[in-house]
Amino acid sequence: MPVPWFLLSLALGRSPVVLSLERLAGPQDTVRCSPGLSCHLWDGDVLCLPGSIVSAPEPVLVPTHLQTELVLRCHQETDCELCVRVVIHLTVHGHWEKPEDEEQFERAADLEFEEPRNASLQAQVMLSFQAYPTARCVLLEVQVPAALVQPGQSVGSVVFDCFEAALGAEVRIWSYTQPRYQKELNFTQQLPDCRGLEVRDSIQSCQALPWPNVSADGDDVRLVLEVSEERHFGLSLYWNQVQGPMKPWWHRNLTGPQTITLNHTDLVPCLCIQVWPLELDSVRTSICPFRKDPRAHRNLWRATRLQLLHPLGWQLEAPCSLTAEATLCWQALGGGPCQSLVPPLPRENVTVNKAHDFPLLKGHPNLCVQVSSWEKVQLQECLWSDSLGPLKDDMLLMETRGPQDNRSLCALEPSGCTPLLSRASTRAARLGEQLLQDLQSGQCLQLWNDDLGALWACPMDKYIHRRWALVWMACLLFAAVLFLLLLLKKDHVKVWLRLLKEDVRAGAASRGRAALLLYSADDADFELLVGALASALCQLPLRVAVDLWSRRELSAQGPLAWFHAQRRQTLQEGGVVVLLFSPGAVALCHEWLQDGASATRAHGPHDAFAASLNCVLPDFMQGRAPGRYVGAYFDSLLRRDAVPSLFLAVPVLALPSQLPDFLRALQGPGVPHPGRLADRAEQVSQALQPALDCCVRPLGTPETGREMGPEAGDGT
Repeated sequence: MPVPWFLLSLALGRSPVVLSLERLAGPQDTVRCSPGLSCHLWDGDVLCLPGSIVSAPEPVLVPTHLQTELVLRCHQETDCELCVRVVIHLTVHGHWEKPEDEEQFERAADLEFEEPRNASLQAQVMLSFQAYPTARCVLLEVQVPAALVQPGQSVGSVVFDCFEAALGAEVRIWSYTQPRYQKELNFTQQLPDCRGLEVRDSIQSCQALPWPNVSADGDDVRLVLEVSEERHFGLSLYWNQVQGPMKPWWHRNLTGPQTITLNHTDLVPCLCIQVWPLELDSVRTSICPFRKDPRAHRNLWRATRLQLLHPLGWQLEAPCSLTAEATLCWQALGGGPCQSLVPPLPRENVTVNKAHDFPLLKGHPNLCVQVSSWEKVQLQECLWSDSLGPLKDDMLLMETRGPQDNRSLCALEPSGCTPLLSRASTRAARLGEQLLQDLQSGQCLQLWNDDLGALWACPMDKYIHRRWALVWMACLLFAAVLFLLLLLKKDHVKVWLRLLKEDVRAGAASRGRAALLLYSADDADFELLVGALASALCQLPLRVAVDLWSRRELSAQGPLAWFHAQRRQTLQEGGVVVLLFSPGAVALCHEWLQDGASATRAHGPHDAFAASLNCVLPDFMQGRAPGRYVGAYFDSLLRRDAVPSLFLAVPVLALPSQLPDFLRALQGPGVPHPGRLADRAEQVSQALQPALDCCVRPLGTPETGREMGPEAGDGT
């Protein structure tokens, strides 16, 4: 007896029930249909090209429902394969066109009910099947007699036997007609494995196939494969992406029983496990155990990022498909939530790893993109902030166009969209007439325009300047009077100037320049050395950001999101990014340069340096690094010629021998007197020396390497 999917899903719960399956004899595919219908299966597979949807001028047959059942295709009593039977339900779609002139209509009135009985329908139904790593497409011809043709009525079904698939695999099925009159039907389902069906005696692979057992190991996941010691098998971890092909992530050929630990930060919902014996034409089994794991969904959003494509394109990069919508929003300079703009992006599910276009005329630093899932904002990026500078104090005007050239203008404010010519007590209402004049004189930048309306960004700087002009004049007048009074007492003036100079220096010292310190955590001693350097730089003063001091934020946001936030803040404040080279950092850079940006790299949850290479190295390749980056290395741990030549576009200084030049590069313009700078360099050198002595290894001591991806443990 065939097993329908809904019954099978109930049976394969947390406590699987063993079920028996119907057996089919012979390797040939077959097709049969409901009584009254005739059907035919084309020989061999065909090429599936859905094409675009076309209109139906008269009634046509279309598939309206897909149903699947599990059966066994057996070559011998103990040589069977799991097979998916597909049932396609068909319906008559559309109506006959009525005669155009009245005379023809009268002549056709008597034949109104006879015409359907004089016309039979024929359709070519395409059936596409995908189960990693195979794909098939077959063509079914179906004919319906005139007696069964009634518009809008079901005419029966067609049964196809059958698509072979691996145990435990995920299958996807599509059905549509050629030509296509409506959106194709699709169906996705996870197949059971040997443990849920009564097939161990019928399917030979169930006796020899290694089955993975997934269990928790604290925060991590343990993958146990119980295989005899002499058996060889392959293990592959891959990302099962609905939108696009499967993406391999990790692959090993192993022997005997194995226990493999997966870091919980590597889990994503589409991470699947495939196992197969290393034999000719062996059957592969696949499971995707992390689809409903909350940690996997959190990791997916941490690994997702928005990327701006030149000139007005964008892309959502993620290892798995997402259920999410993208909208444009306007981020005001004064802070507050980013206000959503319903036009111009359509509210539809975002396709990840695919380039999209902004229907905009110009970019603006205040325009941001929000990605929401289930009405919760998961990701927000102001994509133009790097290329167009920081946020501006601009007013966004929204123009709405109605029938008969009616249009209205309002200004987007935190309280809502304020009409320009209103009596509201807001800044936009007070400056409504001036903003209208700016719009008419072409001083506002048009960001978007279509039949529904338009968006304009109007600068507000000049109005702020006018408001404060009188205040500045009063302050200057007061300062002039005070200066004249001080001139009457020259001795007091000298004392006052000296105190003022010290206050200015103290104020500058209290602020300090921002510096983001990036390093590779080679070992614990090197991390202590980095901590000593960061602490010493804070005394200069400098405002130092380093992942060593931000482990909680790093774990919550993920290394990539934390790096992007720190880099943006540092560069917007005129700071500098410090690349601290070490043997581990140099190895990571060489690996990135050899494999390219598309290579998949795993990194630890606190490894901000490995996560930052996707952004840092393109800055150097595209000539954006000078003025933003400074390089450094400890001369007792690394030689200068070990630093990749790509990074020599910026100063790369040895520590502690070139500490004065290093501090001068960090503090930027307005550095203190050379003598004072030398004193500070000496202080930093003394602070570094104890930690540096611990890091210096005896000559010939081997260095530990870094390994990406999960590691196979000891055989159990």
